Amino acid sequence: MIYYKSEEEIDLVRESSLLVAKTHAEIARHIKPGISSLKLDVIAEEFIRDNGGKPAFKGYNGFPCTLCASPNEVVVHGIPNNHPIDDGSILSIDCGVLMNGFYGDSAYTYEVGEINEEIKMLLKVTKEALYKGIENAVAGKRIGDIGSAIQEHAENSNYGVVREMIGHGIGKSLHESPEVPNYGRRGSGIKLKKGLVIAIEPMINMGKRNIMQHSDGWTITTIDKKPSAHFEHTVVVREGEAEILSSFKEIEKIINKNG
Repeated sequence: MIYYKSEEEIDLVRESSLLVAKTHAEIARHIKPGISSLKLDVIAEEFIRDNGGKPAFKGYNGFPCTLCASPNEVVVHGIPNNHPIDDGSILSIDCGVLMNGFYGDSAYTYEVGEINEEIKMLLKVTKEALYKGIENAVAGKRIGDIGSAIQEHAENSNYGVVREMIGHGIGKSLHESPEVPNYGRRGSGIKLKKGLVIAIEPMINMGKRNIMQHSDGWTITTIDKKPSAHFEHTVVVREGEAEILSSFKEIEKIINKNG
C-alpha cells in the first residue's frame, strides 16, 4: 500500500528531515581522527532530544544506538563503538528522527582527516549518483528511472552498486512502500505520483557489489574489504522537479570551514 502525503504531512516530514540535517551538522563539528563513533552517537542523541525529536533508529528492530556509523568497508548498519577512528578513514553516518508523528532520514559519508584521492572520487561519484536519482523522482516517471540513473553513473566509474540494501518510502513509518532500489531499468516499476515521499540512498562500493552480514545481525561489509560510500536524502515527488526535504548545506558549511 503506497501512501501519498498531503502538503501538511510533507511539512511535518520536512521538519523531521531538517532536524536530521542539523544533527548531521552537529556531528560534523566533532568528526576528527581519534574520536569514537560511540561519542558521536551520544552527541547525536542528546541533540535530537534537546530539539524535540526522538532518535528513529534506537530500538528499531532492536538496534541499540541513535546512529548507524559505518567506517571504510562497512556499507551500512555499523553499530557505534569505542574504537578511535583512524586518520584517512571514511565514516558513513545514517541518522533518522521521529518528530510530530513523522520520520526524516538522511545519510552522509564523512572524510576523517586526510583521505586519498581514490576514495575522494568514490565519495564524489556516490553523491553525484544520489542527485542523478533525485532528478528522476518526478511525477510521470517510474521507480526504475531512479535506480537506473544511479546505477549508470556509478558503474561508469567501475564501482559496484549494492543490490540488497535499498531506499524506501517514508512518513508515519520509517520504512514504507515502495522500495527504491539503486539499480534498475528505465521505464520499469511503479509510476511516480506527486506527494510520494521517499528516501533515496545509493550505497556504492569501490570494488565488487557483493556484501556480507556479520554475526551481530546488523553490520554489513563489502566482501572484498574495499571502501563503500553512502549518501541519502528524503525527497518528495513533484511535477517537474523533486523537492529535497533533508539538507547537506549545514554539514558542508562545517566541513568546508574545518577543511
